Amino acid sequence: MQQEMTTITSAKTKMALAATAMAAGWLLSTPAMAQNLPVTPGQKATANQVAQAGVPLSELAANAPDNYTVKSGDTLWAISGMFLKSAWRWPELWGMNLNEIRNPHRIYPGQQLVLERLNGRARLRMAAGEGPPTETIRVSPRVRYESLGDGSLPTVKANLIEPFLSEPIIVDENGLLGAPRIVAAQEGRVLLTRGDRAYARGNTDTPLLDAPGKQQQFRIFRNATPLKDPGSGEVLGYEAQYVGKALLVRSESTLTVTDKNGKESSEITPATIDIVAAKEEMRVGDRMVPEPERELLNYTPRAPSGKVEGRIVSVYGSAVVNAAQNQVVVINRGARDGMERGTVLAILKDGERLVDKTDAARPVLKLPDERNGLLMVFRTFDRLSYALVLDISDGVKVGDRLTNPR
Repeated sequence: MQQEMTTITSAKTKMALAATAMAAGWLLSTPAMAQNLPVTPGQKATANQVAQAGVPLSELAANAPDNYTVKSGDTLWAISGMFLKSAWRWPELWGMNLNEIRNPHRIYPGQQLVLERLNGRARLRMAAGEGPPTETIRVSPRVRYESLGDGSLPTVKANLIEPFLSEPIIVDENGLLGAPRIVAAQEGRVLLTRGDRAYARGNTDTPLLDAPGKQQQFRIFRNATPLKDPGSGEVLGYEAQYVGKALLVRSESTLTVTDKNGKESSEITPATIDIVAAKEEMRVGDRMVPEPERELLNYTPRAPSGKVEGRIVSVYGSAVVNAAQNQVVVINRGARDGMERGTVLAILKDGERLVDKTDAARPVLKLPDERNGLLMVFRTFDRLSYALVLDISDGVKVGDRLTNPR
């Protein structure tokens, strides 16, 4: 049996990963790791089952092509939607030919996918002779080494999600009160932007100190806005507004000084920070949160394991009322409700209420709710999650209902 693939990388490869892997811009925290993204036991079971018989022709998209050549810029989500009615049903697409497509995350530009229809069933296979890119190096008959930057397709376009992995955060009511804060700027400036120097302090128990040999970066936030459940009105958490980033230059310190009368007092020297990124202008009082460890994130769209009923709480961006495709929303379901990275939910549009003019009694009718699109959860908190709108027919607004995709 062929041994598992082993990945070796160089510093150059790691830089390439930042632009092409599932979470572009995020570097690996380990020296060597393959892009063998996880496949859940449920997905594999589904794929194994489908691999035996294919999928019914009724499950194919109306205009499913007989063959398709994978192009640079494609995503697995888009390819799945090209062949199947529901793009989130990726295990079925993978399972159409499990023997040839062993890892659903390893499909490459230039490969040709061929759709076969036979006896009311459909299977997907790779065109003869197709395989991974030619730069794959075989160092023995049984062990294969591949570069991390091998060009395989991402599930969704990572650039749509990447900014939201570091920008908004959900906190409790007092979540930012104990965080370090900006206390002063040079020359009495009121507003700060990239390139400016400022001064900050921690709290009494935890002063703002540097770590020898390690640069410390902080994200800067303000205005923790309450996020309320559209149904109950309960506050589920507070969204802190991201305004920029800072680099710690010098620690804060406290010096005991004695005046001419021999009286001792404490003199506080705040920490020095440099503003290295600015989404908005910063000011005294803004709070600082340590930059989290970077990690390689991946997204495998899948239906939730249990029944889900939820609502959209807010559309990210203070000036935005309705969300469109590829925008981010907050939903009122979080980790405690079973939400996970990759969970796909259907967006429902409320049916219109109108008077039945064909009835002399003029009763009020409530038209059925219709599916308006799909979204995918990509970041979870305890009671709330951020989700990307994947497909949409009409605008999405606060209060729209969410449910299982079928």
